[in-house]
Amino acid sequence: MSIDFRKENGIGKITFNRPEVLNSVNKEMAMAFQEALKDCEKDPAVRSVFITGAGRAFCAGQDLAEVIAADGPTLNSIVKDHYNPVISLIRNIEKPVVCAVNGVAAGAGANIALACDIIFAGTSASFIQAFSKIGLIPDSGGTFFLPRLVGFQRATALMMLGDKVKAEDALSMGMIYKMVADENLMEEALECASRLSQMPTKGLGYTKRALNFSMFNNLDDQLDVEEDLQTRAGKTYDYKEGVNAFLQKRTPLFKGE
Repeated sequence: MSIDFRKENGIGKITFNRPEVLNSVNKEMAMAFQEALKDCEKDPAVRSVFITGAGRAFCAGQDLAEVIAADGPTLNSIVKDHYNPVISLIRNIEKPVVCAVNGVAAGAGANIALACDIIFAGTSASFIQAFSKIGLIPDSGGTFFLPRLVGFQRATALMMLGDKVKAEDALSMGMIYKMVADENLMEEALECASRLSQMPTKGLGYTKRALNFSMFNNLDDQLDVEEDLQTRAGKTYDYKEGVNAFLQKRTPLFKGE
């Protein structure tokens, strides 16, 4: 099974499960990943999403053996049908997506991680824009997210040179949220996903929508977005519960509604 997907305690847990090839992505895995994300999107019981890899790697990118196979998919199909829908789902699911990068995240694997909302990385993790090493360009949203995370100059160098970025350097660049000791990575990242799953899901989703708009809006347009989404958030059950809990000096019990 190329993807291990389970739903537990409000978290949709997605684990890349091809450890024998460092979780490199083939068509079966890409399609299963898409279906798991769609399930998380539509199931109201899922209030956060957690993504990681089995074994000693997060994801080594595209399975090149599939590309060179006589009956393998074309590069156009791989980008259009496999990766683009994955990145769109991660960004458009209005629920927080937490990523735990264990080991190498290369090529599309690195950019899948960068598309997530909150990224944890183990101390032995690394990120590689490996595309230039085989004459390709970064895909899976890499040319969109990486410059916004680390700056245009640094992103250009990382993409053209294909240098390996260690977790410590990824943290200092602003590429990830937190670096965690390998032995504590899953526990800490899952704790974050669990915490998010108990928070006001609608409000978090609207926050994510606002951040998506902020990627290309000017200030006036973004202020309009904030006005609209704040009005929507103010109509949710969780807003009323949060205010009542604050006034009553108690812990709120959010429902994600």
